[in-house]
Amino acid sequence: MQLELKATINLPKTAFPMKANLPQNEPKILARWEETRIYDHIRQARKGSPAYILHDGPPYTSGPIHLGTALNKCLKDFIVKSKTMSGFDAPYVPGWDCHGLPIEIKVDKELGGKKLQMRPIDVRAECRKYAQKFLELQRQQFKRIGVFGRFDRPYATMTPQYESVVLSTFFSFYENGFVYKGLRAVYWCMHDETALAEAEVEYENHTSPTVWVKYGLLDDPAKIDPALAGKEVSTIIWTTTPWTLPASMAVAFHPDEDYVALESGGEVYVVASKLANDVAEKCNLSAPRELAHFAGRKIERLNFQHPFLDRKILGVLADYVTMDTGTGVVHTAPSHGAEDFMTGVKYGLDATSNVDEKGILRNGLPEYTGKRVWDANQPIIDLLKSRGALLHAEKTVHSYPHCWRCHNPVIFRATEQWFISMETPMPGGKANDDTLRSRTLEEIKHVKWDPAWGEERLSNMLATRPDWCISRQRVWGVPIAVFLCESCGKPLNDPATNRKVVELFARSGADAWFTAESDTILSAGTKCPHCGSTKFEKETDIFDVWLESGASYLALVGDEPTYPWPSDLYLEGGDQYRGWFQSSLLCAMGTHGTPPYKGVVTPGWTLDEKGQALSKSRGNDVDPVDIAGRIGGEVVRLWVASVDFREDVVGSERLMQTVAENYRKIRNTFRYILGNLGDFDPLTDAVPFERMEALDQYMLCQTAAFACDVRASYNEFAFHKIYHRLNHFCIVDLSAFYFDVLKDRLYISAPKSQGRRSAQTAIWRIGEALVRLLAPIMSFTSEEVWNYLPKSTGRCESVHLALFPSEAETLGAANSANKSCDDKSGQDWATLRAVRDEVLKALEQARNSKLIGTGLEAQVHLAAPDPVYSLLAEYADQLRYLFIVSAAKLTQASGNGTGGVHVEVKKADGLKCERCWNYSTRVGEDKTYPTVCERCSAVLKEIGAS
Repeated sequence: MQLELKATINLPKTAFPMKANLPQNEPKILARWEETRIYDHIRQARKGSPAYILHDGPPYTSGPIHLGTALNKCLKDFIVKSKTMSGFDAPYVPGWDCHGLPIEIKVDKELGGKKLQMRPIDVRAECRKYAQKFLELQRQQFKRIGVFGRFDRPYATMTPQYESVVLSTFFSFYENGFVYKGLRAVYWCMHDETALAEAEVEYENHTSPTVWVKYGLLDDPAKIDPALAGKEVSTIIWTTTPWTLPASMAVAFHPDEDYVALESGGEVYVVASKLANDVAEKCNLSAPRELAHFAGRKIERLNFQHPFLDRKILGVLADYVTMDTGTGVVHTAPSHGAEDFMTGVKYGLDATSNVDEKGILRNGLPEYTGKRVWDANQPIIDLLKSRGALLHAEKTVHSYPHCWRCHNPVIFRATEQWFISMETPMPGGKANDDTLRSRTLEEIKHVKWDPAWGEERLSNMLATRPDWCISRQRVWGVPIAVFLCESCGKPLNDPATNRKVVELFARSGADAWFTAESDTILSAGTKCPHCGSTKFEKETDIFDVWLESGASYLALVGDEPTYPWPSDLYLEGGDQYRGWFQSSLLCAMGTHGTPPYKGVVTPGWTLDEKGQALSKSRGNDVDPVDIAGRIGGEVVRLWVASVDFREDVVGSERLMQTVAENYRKIRNTFRYILGNLGDFDPLTDAVPFERMEALDQYMLCQTAAFACDVRASYNEFAFHKIYHRLNHFCIVDLSAFYFDVLKDRLYISAPKSQGRRSAQTAIWRIGEALVRLLAPIMSFTSEEVWNYLPKSTGRCESVHLALFPSEAETLGAANSANKSCDDKSGQDWATLRAVRDEVLKALEQARNSKLIGTGLEAQVHLAAPDPVYSLLAEYADQLRYLFIVSAAKLTQASGNGTGGVHVEVKKADGLKCERCWNYSTRVGEDKTYPTVCERCSAVLKEIGAS
């Protein structure tokens, strides 16, 4: 008899496994997506829908991905998939930055001395192979963590089409007067022997020798102040770069600051008043006496003596002279400082650099000529000492610019470079002050910045940035394909010639610039418009890679003309305010006059649990591909969703394991749903909303509210809100409440009964909503669940082809604003759940006191005042199931809602039903089924009749 009874219980049945085995099963899903070309199917399904373009920022192809890269790509995948499931046509074209120093440096190491005997085009071929190797690796790694995109045809900066767009972008600037080639002091990496842009410089601590040096006044000191007449007067400069002193051409004073003449030991020293005490102490000026005070502008154009060279040094004025440290007097070397250079232009100073590309000093005194800049510091200090010009020396640790690729300290060096001017008037501008800088600053006000501080950050950078140095002295990149006159050295700027070079690049790639093919572009008899010469040579510099990557959306639109201008979104880390956000903006302004993006989103950095940046060199990196191989790519994706990415985020093995545990709870939610739908066919068994049980209606309303919250969070890219809302919904609303209450009805009722079909309809709709709402984040599991859910009319072959559920669809009601989802209904059920919580506490106490074992051994007596009593009375027949006890008795208490609910737990009356385990005084009434209760007896008769 017992066996027969067990066979009548509707126990869950599903082939959906409890254990996910993600590392083994995800590759199978990936293979199926590849075979079915899921991305192409999505594109076809959304054809004609409104477009949404998230433009991918290109990672470097110089190594495998890391956790920060995975965070970046998963966030983009969440956005693209959620926009797709919201009804947009949201293509995603991944891109790769293939040129530049990171790759060339690594190829240099592989080639060693062999590179010196190789032609540029052969070196480029080796770089191309290296870049392609890591492009292929990263492509597979992005796919492994579930990212969808046009991976079979990405954009890459080393393809002919892309290279031609880079050159075309440059010519847009060039032909409109933004570009010039000239001498400027720029950041220079001695290790890589190339100029750097500001975006390629990072600041690290550096120890420098610091010197206080005397410059003797050559002119009559009375010109400064009569009190100095007949005195031996000097000024004192302070510098942390003694190696720049051979290039010293001036001493700069702030025009409006107060300076003082201090007499000590028979000499007079001019320094800033605010720093006089500190200077006197550092330079050991004994008993200094103040002779005069005057403004810095009094010293303009007076002459000083260089401390060890036969050179007059000019007194100049500069607003950048600060009073926070030093002497208030700055030695000026136009060839070794950006501000120094501009001061040199203003005063006509010589900016010739006598430091070569390797950082070696040339054309100077024997003490330092031939030495590298850092090695020249001490000989120059010794030279100052021997000439009596050194007043003090010490070591200083300070923040100093370093190359962000090789991490070596850099210098400023005046060289001839190509620049894009920030001050050139825009074409069609209404005034001369409508420059590239001013127009760009105005346009970014119309971009949506997330977080909002992005606008101010970029504005500050644009407002103060110098002209854009776009040339590099390397091989691996897009060459600045301009012909130079052999006679006068000036570049040829002929639009017809420029178009021919662009066409050549589109046809044969940038490598063609290094072959004879490019020599045929210039027509016979082409003359230099400046000197009339007919002989030209090719520029050998390449473009700054930021100009290359900055042209990426221009290249994509060139390849896909139907893509709108501008894109909807750029998403990259905060370092791209100096880099890609800025270079993309300037390239777009130079070609279209508007930004390339409507919105910019900025994730934070990935850190370890100690707050340090994740780094392979530190040994604290978390490899996302390793995590995918051991725990699952789904766990990596769920971790990304769990963090508020706008802040710095912490990633670790421990946190991944915590996320994996939450994943298991979510998976169990799906398994419960699927296990109870084995005999459910939506086409024939679904119950209309208005005929469903009240609890089922309530939970569908809760699901509709959950879906609304999730869709809103997708729209604001608040994936962490989805993660936390999901956990609460699965664990609290479903597992701990609804599913717990529902077991009795699902398992005990007759299989085709109205009550059971109502419950099945509800969990089917909940499953349908959950699987689609979670698909952008839990892409693997959602696809797996999708294949187990009951098939309904019009069902897509993949969850990723479906749309997010509407409210009407979730409820299964023609009218989505069904009255059962009104505020009162929600408040009623909130009260019922609160009473249930109190009952569960009382049952737990009864268990602890050994009064009962399980809840079904209990009956509960409730005493409640109005309005709670009236509500409980309305649901009196359902209370025993809501509390999961064998009986619930209700009495009205005095008062009016102020006394709360009193709960008393007693042993249940009657005997235990062998089928449902509830206790009843009517067990044994049915002689056919003498061990079951009256409810189970009726069910068994119904089953027997069918």
